[in-house]
Amino acid sequence: MKKKIKYLLLTSVLVVIVILGYMLLWGKLFPFSPIFIGFNKHELNNTVVYVQEGAGFNEFTRIDTLTKSVENFHELKFKSKPKIFIFRDSESYLQRSISKARFCSFPGGSLVISPWALKEDKQGLISLDIYLRHELSHVLIFNYKGLIGSLRYPGWLLEGIAVYSSNQMGTSFYPDKEETYKLIKAGSFMPPEYFKTKKEDEVKLNVKYKAAFIYSEFGCIVDYLIMNYGREKFIQYMKALLEENDNEVVFSKIYSKSFKTVIIDFKKSVYKS
Repeated sequence: MKKKIKYLLLTSVLVVIVILGYMLLWGKLFPFSPIFIGFNKHELNNTVVYVQEGAGFNEFTRIDTLTKSVENFHELKFKSKPKIFIFRDSESYLQRSISKARFCSFPGGSLVISPWALKEDKQGLISLDIYLRHELSHVLIFNYKGLIGSLRYPGWLLEGIAVYSSNQMGTSFYPDKEETYKLIKAGSFMPPEYFKTKKEDEVKLNVKYKAAFIYSEFGCIVDYLIMNYGREKFIQYMKALLEENDNEVVFSKIYSKSFKTVIIDFKKSVYKS
């Protein structure tokens, strides 16, 4: 009986190891893998770009020059070079990415780019530079929060910083500040604390592109904080949350107002504009 139990335990461990190995090399855990089979590594000054065999990508200089502007806005330096992955086809991308979005960044410093994002950039539908600066903003914050801590950084702020710092409002599918204000006045508004919670689905938004509107709204809130309280205080707030996790406590300490009060003030300013 003991031998049977030992055999079952050993078999279970081996199965887990095989599944984990597959997920790291070819599955959804690929961005966290230490080994990248079938990808050519290009070590650049500021980034490391991995290109899947057959992808035919060569715009390395364009990618490598984007990190400096990201560092300048956040007033932080990347602790390690971001790892950027280029895929040869949609199947390879979807097999290895947990998201179906054009781009996705991960705690640990990895950033994946979908083949259709590269195609849309060439067609002029989106800007690769803007989207990459957006994702690099996430990677930079992940650098300082770590794997577990990244999950506790306020989601609305993470996206608001990325949209604002990359000047994404008013490009491709994202409404600009004026259009976002009009939509808020018309009754569309996502409470920041509802973002990526069950309550998000309860909010009615009369907008063309839901995600794009929400991200622009958060970008407008960041803009409001900077314009009304100063950039220095905002950077202080952003950095304080790299060390602490309670947004309400951190916000009140820096702004001398509760987060909810300032969001109410923001909406009032929108209606008056």
